[in-house]
Amino acid sequence: MDEPTLISATTVFSLLLTVLLLVGAYGLSLALLPSTSTTKTRVIYIWHIFDSLTHFVLEGSFLYYSLTTSSTVRSSAVPTLYGDAAISYGTKFSTAPLGKLWNEYAKADRRWGEADVGIVCIELVTVLLAGPAALWVAGMVRRGEGRRWFWIAVLATAEIYGGWMTFAPEWIAGNHNLMTHNWMYKWLYLAFFNGLWVVIPGWLLCEAYWNMVPAVEMRQQQELDAGKKRV
Repeated sequence: MDEPTLISATTVFSLLLTVLLLVGAYGLSLALLPSTSTTKTRVIYIWHIFDSLTHFVLEGSFLYYSLTTSSTVRSSAVPTLYGDAAISYGTKFSTAPLGKLWNEYAKADRRWGEADVGIVCIELVTVLLAGPAALWVAGMVRRGEGRRWFWIAVLATAEIYGGWMTFAPEWIAGNHNLMTHNWMYKWLYLAFFNGLWVVIPGWLLCEAYWNMVPAVEMRQQQELDAGKKRV
């Protein structure tokens, strides 16, 4: 069997849109962050803006087309969305540009082409909660609020857990939906793009740890010293 065409107009559109979201996040950092901001602060701000845009624009479109686009063919997904096996839902039935984007990604993971209930539920939380949370965190980063580190840690943990729950059930089931023999689908679509939401949140958790723990230890020492003075 011939290999599918790897580079298509949809492939280029998908990659350019991702780059555009990143450029937009960078532009907002230039416009909204103080000129005295450190490189680390700028990177953290850009990441959270990019994170929120990705959740809203890309994953939001996945949710929309998964929940509203259908065909009168028997669903192959189990369990079936809305409980009606006579109708199939999913982005694979959409002809819109963002629908085609997810059809492209579905070449690497078939669950994104049809309304896989587990994926839809994960994306509901991601779009409705993680997206706004990332914007909120970005605002705290811009204002330099100390409490940002706690919420950065919360969001980073949620992102990593979301990635685990997206792929762990598939790995345990034997990777029936993943296209792992094609280098681009495996390493670019699956490993690289999903890996970003593991590596960067992991780094942010480390940063949060080293910013929060010394502060807690200092407060504990101050309380201990105050107690000794009262004695």
